[in-house]
Amino acid sequence: MWNEMSGGRRTSGVALALGAALAGASVSASAAAQTPFEVTVVADFSAPWAMAFLPDGRMLVTEKAGRLLLVSADGKQQQTIANIPVSSAGQGGLMDVVVAPDFATTRRVYLSYSAEGEGGKGVVLARGTLSSSGSVPQLAGLQTLYRAAPLLAGDGHFSGRIAFSPDGRYLFFTAGERQQFTPSQDKRQSLGKVLRLTPDGRPAPGNPLAAQGFLPEIWSYGHRNLLGIAFDPQGNLWQNEMGPKGGDELNLVRPARNYGWPNASNGSHYDGRDIPDHRAGDGYEAPKVWWNPSVSPAGLMIYTGRLFPQWRGDAFMGGLSSRALIRVDLNGTAASKGDQWAMNARIRDVEQGPDGAIYLLEDGNTQGRLLRLTPRS
Repeated sequence: MWNEMSGGRRTSGVALALGAALAGASVSASAAAQTPFEVTVVADFSAPWAMAFLPDGRMLVTEKAGRLLLVSADGKQQQTIANIPVSSAGQGGLMDVVVAPDFATTRRVYLSYSAEGEGGKGVVLARGTLSSSGSVPQLAGLQTLYRAAPLLAGDGHFSGRIAFSPDGRYLFFTAGERQQFTPSQDKRQSLGKVLRLTPDGRPAPGNPLAAQGFLPEIWSYGHRNLLGIAFDPQGNLWQNEMGPKGGDELNLVRPARNYGWPNASNGSHYDGRDIPDHRAGDGYEAPKVWWNPSVSPAGLMIYTGRLFPQWRGDAFMGGLSSRALIRVDLNGTAASKGDQWAMNARIRDVEQGPDGAIYLLEDGNTQGRLLRLTPRS
């Protein structure tokens, strides 16, 4: 189902300049009632999935059907710079977008999307170069860097989130278990895993599980549907994922750790069958925070800006079924639930803007708005 699809910053080293002052109609009072922030509508899209800021304050936005858009800082100008052939049924489509840490010199942009191939469908990591020659910018030289395997039938749990390590040397990529359960524990499949790659999409040297017979790109395993990933200022890697019926998780990602799916979860199967809860000594890494009933987390950002100093270092997630913006208190490697604000819309992605504002993408075909949150005056 599409409702299970979905930065600091998911990228590092990008010097973001302050964008132009944004204007737009305010969101209705009902959507922003009892919140410590004001909400301004910046733009509207068709089923947007992810966004990334460029150094000049403009944005790249992906839409599920395969369009990559270049959007002005005020949201008033939108240019289609690529139409990428994707498999957009169910949860599939054009998904994440991240600019390279060295974007200022290389102009490289990383994307993820679902695509068909021999045997089924899978999530792809790709890279292209943003070209500004001519009147309309283009994404040139798009190439596949990595394809999660095996390809399987079905249209669920692709995941496809991207994050660069703080030093820019490694790229972390999430591959969902495609609603097949057992691949998450399989050493020879990349499904249900966090992968650590080089910026060229190759297995990063020194990955800790290769000596145990795992695929050399695997960093951690036992995951389900990983829809958010981000580094905090201390270099800790955080990741959120959809549980089954309940048991949504925020995890601190450690190398070589097994996060338990499908053998352990704080949720239950959709048909009501029990799954053993995470417990001390079971051999599985337990989530730092979990939700039951589900909130359906999508997108993940660690806030480092100046507009909301009280939230510096905290995690922010979108909520799909919960139609909410969710804040989690982070304290080193510990985490606890913070606020959950009703937004009256499914929230697909959360990012920090160059001005320190918090930006949200709504998940909708006819109303997929980009919202800007600033402190309430």
